[in-house]
Amino acid sequence: MESTARATVIAFIDALNNEDFDAARELLSDDVTFKGVLGSRDGADVYMQDMRKMKMKYAIKKVFVDGSDVCLYYDITQGEITFFSSGWYQVNDGKIKTFTVLFDPRPILAAQPKK
Repeated sequence: MESTARATVIAFIDALNNEDFDAARELLSDDVTFKGVLGSRDGADVYMQDMRKMKMKYAIKKVFVDGSDVCLYYDITQGEITFFSSGWYQVNDGKIKTFTVLFDPRPILAAQPKK
C-alpha cells in the first residue's frame, strides 16, 4: 500500500508541474477534500479549476509515507513567489481522498495589491 500511495501522490505532483491537469484530475477522488491556509475546496473539479488558473510548481524536498498517508515537504512557486510548504495526502483506492497543505501565507499576502 505504501508504494502505491507514494506513487499516486508523486504522479499527481508531477502532473501539476507538467500542467497536465487532466492526468492530475484522474488521481483525485471525485469527492476529494482540500484544506489549506487560505481556504478549502470540496470536489475534484472545483479544486482543479483553481489549479488550472494558479499553475503552481512544486519542488519536492522530502517524502514520508505511513500506509495510505503521504506527507511531502516542498517548495511551491506561484508566479514570482516561492514558499516552503508541507502537504499531507490521504490515498484511498489509488486516488487522493483528502489533503491538507500548510505554509506561512505572508509572502502571498504581501504580494497582493493593496486596496
